[in-house]
Amino acid sequence: MSQFSLLGSRRFAPFFWTQALGAFNDNAFRNAMVMLVAFQMGLDDHTVSLYTSLAPALFILPYFLFSATAGQLAEKYEKTRIIRFVKLFEIGAMLLAAVGFYTHHISLLLAVLFLMGLHSTVFGPIKYAILPQALKPQELVGGNGLVEMGTQLAMLIGMIAGNALMLIVGFGPVAASSLTILVACIGYLASRQIPSAPATAPDLRFSWNPYTETLKVLKLTRADRAVFNAVLGISWFWFFGTVLISQLPNYTRLNLGGDGSVNTLVLTLFSIGTGIGSLLCERMSGRRVEVGLVPLGAFGLTVFGVDLYFARSGLAAMHGLDWTAFLHSPGSWRIALDLTLVGMFAGFYVVPLFAFVQSRAPREQLSRIIAGNNILNALWICVASGFGLGLSAAGLTPAQIFLATALLNIAVAVYIFTLVPEFLMRFITWVLVNTLYRVRVDGTRHIPEEGPALLVCNHVSFMDPLLLMANLRRPARFVMYYKIFKIPLLNFVFRTAKAIPIAGQKEDPEVLRKAFDEVDAALADGELVCIFPEGGLTKDGEVATFRPGVAQILQRRPVPVVPMALRGLWGSVWSRRDDMLRRARLPRRFRARVELVVGEPVAPADAQLSLLEERVRVLRGDKA
Repeated sequence: MSQFSLLGSRRFAPFFWTQALGAFNDNAFRNAMVMLVAFQMGLDDHTVSLYTSLAPALFILPYFLFSATAGQLAEKYEKTRIIRFVKLFEIGAMLLAAVGFYTHHISLLLAVLFLMGLHSTVFGPIKYAILPQALKPQELVGGNGLVEMGTQLAMLIGMIAGNALMLIVGFGPVAASSLTILVACIGYLASRQIPSAPATAPDLRFSWNPYTETLKVLKLTRADRAVFNAVLGISWFWFFGTVLISQLPNYTRLNLGGDGSVNTLVLTLFSIGTGIGSLLCERMSGRRVEVGLVPLGAFGLTVFGVDLYFARSGLAAMHGLDWTAFLHSPGSWRIALDLTLVGMFAGFYVVPLFAFVQSRAPREQLSRIIAGNNILNALWICVASGFGLGLSAAGLTPAQIFLATALLNIAVAVYIFTLVPEFLMRFITWVLVNTLYRVRVDGTRHIPEEGPALLVCNHVSFMDPLLLMANLRRPARFVMYYKIFKIPLLNFVFRTAKAIPIAGQKEDPEVLRKAFDEVDAALADGELVCIFPEGGLTKDGEVATFRPGVAQILQRRPVPVVPMALRGLWGSVWSRRDDMLRRARLPRRFRARVELVVGEPVAPADAQLSLLEERVRVLRGDKA
């Protein structure tokens, strides 16, 4: 089923609209306030600059002060109840905003801005922690993609609406107030339809001390290195996006020669691109949490960020262009494409990272880890603002700042992927498998979502472990022949995936002993282990007799056994079909159709070799 089917499901749709309407109101209110201060109150340039600079700081301050508290609330109490209180709080804030708009009371509006920042701070940990409770594992990437797409478009529409309504002569404050109050009320009604999301840590000892709890939350976020580096990756996304969006107004005016409509256009292109990238993640990842897309996203951010500089590095020859005149000017479509693709690759980058954090972090700690993520995001947004201001003060143009940020992205990506080689390993696997094959997967629901299990599969080609790595929803430890384990380049993939090399008793009994010990330790830790019980590649395309290694594993550690079969690989360049002819072989075709079929688990007491072999033969069928 498509991810869009979630929009018709009560498990997801009410929450989707609640969060999207909240993002709309945040931006509609902020931009309406900026329009009021900048254009309708007759203030001097210095005062306008002071207020517009103060506004982002006030909105982001609650993230530093209250994120840890918000994370505790989301763990200790039922989440939908908190969401409804948050939406009632939003209605109250918008009523105060209406008073501020009507009376032109700037101090009151700034106070409301702080309250809206508090609203977003409390909602943030719930926003991402509720998804794993509401969605199935195979829906997690699609759900995150929809949330990211909805957030981007809601923010964009909110910015446009806030600007446009406040500029209505004689009626702007009333129009902006009416819309934001109406949207807040609709958001509350939507929140009433969100199904219950029980507390994940009801016995958590609550503390109101923001300082000590912030330190605890950050320590918790750092506990798992892979999760923490995914959080750093998300923070870098916010850094990159903040620099880009903050420079777009000056870029529009100086480099593109455009007016406000062109600024709206370039914001729209970036937001639409991010939405498209977010939605494509589900299809490109095969509905799995595929962190292999993260390096692809980082690569695209740099390539199209650099091209954005070369597309228009100098100052515009003409000024005051509206959006239609801009699109008819030379080179405009290249700029439009670059902005859209930067947004699209940003979606490839950030959606898998959020899904990775949600799937990898312990459920009872997820809200606090998301709170820690929000604190770091806020910090990096502040750093990004200082970075942009510093480069501007040094005399760099907006296009040059884009170039500097895109090049800096290379260093950050290399740093993150060095710390967490799993990201790069998954990227290599994803590229190889998706270049060579089109894989249809059936029955992965039979693989336990948690706890140990032994996976047994027929062995047709040298690509089998990579195919399985790329298509199993849950990481597995692969037992493989030690000479295959040592193949250059692929050795990096296998080592990073913690594959277990094995040798025959006559080849190297010590390697064999260590392999069985590692398998037992992995199963004891609740991991999946995958073994090819035939002991080598098939020489005739048929399933060979299973060797007794499976029985030895189960004798030491009785766990469920999941039979699997690969179809369509016999005769490929990586199989042994042509060994007798001893001829050079080239791939007959790329994107070949292959299948992975997973059968129902077999209880350890029933897992006889003959039964497992027969199950795999049946799953394989006639399609070798």
